[in-house]
Amino acid sequence: MSRLFTWPWRLLRGLLTWLAALLILFEEWGWVPLSRLLAHLGRLPVIGWLERRVVQLPPRWALAVFLLPALLLLPVKLAALWLIAHGRAWLGVLVIVLAKLLGTAIVARLFMLTQPQLMQLPWFARGYHRWAAWKQVVMARVRASWPWRQSRAIKAQVRAWWGRARG
Repeated sequence: MSRLFTWPWRLLRGLLTWLAALLILFEEWGWVPLSRLLAHLGRLPVIGWLERRVVQLPPRWALAVFLLPALLLLPVKLAALWLIAHGRAWLGVLVIVLAKLLGTAIVARLFMLTQPQLMQLPWFARGYHRWAAWKQVVMARVRASWPWRQSRAIKAQVRAWWGRARG
């Protein structure tokens, strides 16, 4: 490939990597707390009963249950895009953000409940291990980047200042 075409591809790959990194960061930061929040709902009799049923599902049904939130939230996200297209941008963005939070919470909880069954599907286990390895590479790049290191240094300074301010 000539030099003329390599720089746009490198730029595009870099942008896509950073977009993926932002998505991964959101998922990482939201996955555990949101899943924990939904686990508290598991104390409710009906939710606890449903969770016990989900844990007992065979692998293929566990996969269907795991994918269900994505399918159910698709119309909500399309409605959000419709709102944006019809001049209600803030409302549309709010709906997308809330759908993302709700979807992440539900998917995180369902993954924790169905992971043993899902890993019995060879293609899923291979894909999951590839995803985890790719995610580690992307996150290592992000953590080595100047913006990440700068933000961590600023965060440490703010925490130190806050600790001194509180006495």
